[in-house]
Amino acid sequence: MTTLHPRPDEPAILQGIPPHRDRGPTALVRPARAGHDHAPSLVLLVVVATIGILAYANFLLNPASRGDWLPYTLVIVAESMLIFQALLSMWTILSGSQDPRDFAFHQARATLFATRSNPRGIGSPGSDRRPLYLNGQPTSVDVFITTYGEGLDVIRETVTAALAIRGAHLTWVLDDGRSDEVRDLAAELGSRYLRRLSSGGAKAGNVNHALTASTGEYFVIFDADFVPAPDFLVETLPFFVDDKVAFVQTPQAYSNLHNVISRGAGYMQAVFYRFIQPGRNRFNAAFCVGTNVIFRRDAINDVGGMYTDSKSEDVWTSLKLHERGWKTIFIPLVLATGHAPDTVEAYTKQQLRWATGGFEILLNSNPLSPRRRLTFDQRLQYLVTASFYLTGVAPLLLLAVPPLEIYFDLRPMNLSINLATWLLYYAGFYLMQVGLAFYTMGSFRWETLMLAAASFPIYLAALVNVVIGKEQQWRATGNKSQVTSPFNFMIPQLLVFVFLLLTSVVAVWRDIGIGTATLATAWNVTNTVILGSFIGAALHESRQTRLSFAAERGRRHPRPVDARHSEAVTA
Repeated sequence: MTTLHPRPDEPAILQGIPPHRDRGPTALVRPARAGHDHAPSLVLLVVVATIGILAYANFLLNPASRGDWLPYTLVIVAESMLIFQALLSMWTILSGSQDPRDFAFHQARATLFATRSNPRGIGSPGSDRRPLYLNGQPTSVDVFITTYGEGLDVIRETVTAALAIRGAHLTWVLDDGRSDEVRDLAAELGSRYLRRLSSGGAKAGNVNHALTASTGEYFVIFDADFVPAPDFLVETLPFFVDDKVAFVQTPQAYSNLHNVISRGAGYMQAVFYRFIQPGRNRFNAAFCVGTNVIFRRDAINDVGGMYTDSKSEDVWTSLKLHERGWKTIFIPLVLATGHAPDTVEAYTKQQLRWATGGFEILLNSNPLSPRRRLTFDQRLQYLVTASFYLTGVAPLLLLAVPPLEIYFDLRPMNLSINLATWLLYYAGFYLMQVGLAFYTMGSFRWETLMLAAASFPIYLAALVNVVIGKEQQWRATGNKSQVTSPFNFMIPQLLVFVFLLLTSVVAVWRDIGIGTATLATAWNVTNTVILGSFIGAALHESRQTRLSFAAERGRRHPRPVDARHSEAVTA
């Protein structure tokens, strides 16, 4: 049986941040309510950025700008991927001004706890424990918390918050780690506990197994490290008055932005959750991200359960639902906060899993195929999703351009124009992206630039794995049961950094010899500094890990006290 707790203070809920969490920095700076972010200033910024993108593309493709074929080809391939993604992102952002919360939603929300004696219900005393109603009929909800080796403290916090969600519901701990300690914790807190004998299908299989043991008309999924706000159901369940709604997705926001890796990983998603996903509502193309989401059981039954043949079950399940004509909704309202990956290992495995899912759709289930029962807009949005991680390979191509000039005098562009004109074209593309980042997060986050530049081996590995059909082992992002050196997961970055560092030394020596500073040297030095910051973050992480292990050993095996010293002190 579940236990329900008193409702926390209303003002914190209205801010969209769970009041029981530490309100430290979160990845979604200035949490947004649907439809409130598309101010005229944003529209102007996006239009100007689009003009800058088109001008830069025209400059690159102008035959007069063409340099030597090898570096020019590398630049064109890399920049084409970036420009394609940027243009469609601008279009999606401009499409997101519509608020999905219509009159039917507000009416359903106002009567979510309604009874004959209390027709408004939602603000009544004791409504935390009362049944939930849609269209005047009682409804049932299961809350699933998926676990796979996370720490007991992490699970305790999430389960406690899930039990406190307003409205009658059952909270289930779905333990794929088969831990007796987790079972005992669930019993202690008053939630239901479920484990299965195998781990087939990973997280999707875990959820499908839970659906065979539960009966709720709707079910919520939280990863073990995402702590929900009390009003999660109040803000999401009313959308299901529309019989065609399959799921309602809310953002991922993070409370552990305490180091370079976690800040970079968190801020990388800010634009996506604040602008891209809301824009996809216009095209009925918002997709599930695996946690902080509520599903209609009938919709999942209609597609045969959560998709289990991919480690990115969330996007694939969304695709199957859209093909069956179901409607999906995203609301940019933070209703759960979790833990961003804060180690190189965790970040690498998270991005490898996500990128693999994207490439699987691109190569194995082409959204543009006529066999896909999707609208044109949905095809376009899934193409953007599936090809997004190709932009992660682009930095590798661009890293190779300056050394080609430094060692072989091969230039990508024929800069017969003056430097100021070239900078104008360049700024029109890149500086406007920085401007959008300022608008979104309030400042430019260098951690995001660092991770974007250093992640190319991850995305390249994901692409190769999909091409050759290599199976990737699933591992929960928050699982820290086996902490290893970060350098075990970044050998390619380390080798590229050494090469860039040596190239920078050669380039500076060359520029001193000719008495002129060159653009290739500046570009290569910049790349070296960016990649070097990633190496520095790994060194800091490695040092902190050693100190943590030493402290843990000290607690478990305290050094014996010298008896003679003890007697002397006593005397």
